[in-house]
Amino acid sequence: MPERRYSRITQKHPREICLLRSFPCVWGKCSFCDYIEDNGRDEAAMVSLNRQVLRQVTGDYGRLEVINSGSCFELPGQTFEDIIKVIEEKQIQEVFFESHWIYRKQTAGLRRRLKVPAVLKIGVETFDYDFRQKVLNKNADFTDPKQVAEYFDSPCIMVGIKGQTKEMIEYDISCLKKYFRMGTINVYNDNTTSIRRDPELVRWFMKEYSWLFSDPAVEVLYEVTDFGVG
Repeated sequence: MPERRYSRITQKHPREICLLRSFPCVWGKCSFCDYIEDNGRDEAAMVSLNRQVLRQVTGDYGRLEVINSGSCFELPGQTFEDIIKVIEEKQIQEVFFESHWIYRKQTAGLRRRLKVPAVLKIGVETFDYDFRQKVLNKNADFTDPKQVAEYFDSPCIMVGIKGQTKEMIEYDISCLKKYFRMGTINVYNDNTTSIRRDPELVRWFMKEYSWLFSDPAVEVLYEVTDFGVG
């Protein structure tokens, strides 16, 4: 279980962030992911824990990000009501959520329900179709970044994976900058899965794309806990 579920991001897009528990990921078969171990089925326990986390929100930045080990649509219904209450009580002006491609048709309804501007993230990992589908087993069958931009505001890109190429990364970052107003780049770290990090590719990325660290629209996460939760 994660040790820290509430934190503050003070650099780009300053905001509070909460890591909540949810029901199991609808897909749950991505070859690189072991985050789904934080999911559960005891709804009452999840709602109780999530409330404890949400009570820490102050509204100091006017922005709130809610993440969970899956998609925001897998949060308990009562937790969603609690989030909406926090948004109203703490006068949150902008909220961040993340979802899998599978739920894309539900994003419009989510935006209406929130009643405040929302930044919807999606774990694209890469815009290279074959690597995303055949190696990472992402089950996200879009073929063009413009399809993603129809539903989502901020793609999460992963770099530094064995089998990935410099050309793939260059293409991914160009797509991020061309079609989206913001994005996140995760430098891959080895975990309990068989997908491995490519240290040489990571070194190349850190040198070639060092400018991204000062790009106000892109957040680069070198460690999975760089947002302060996990």
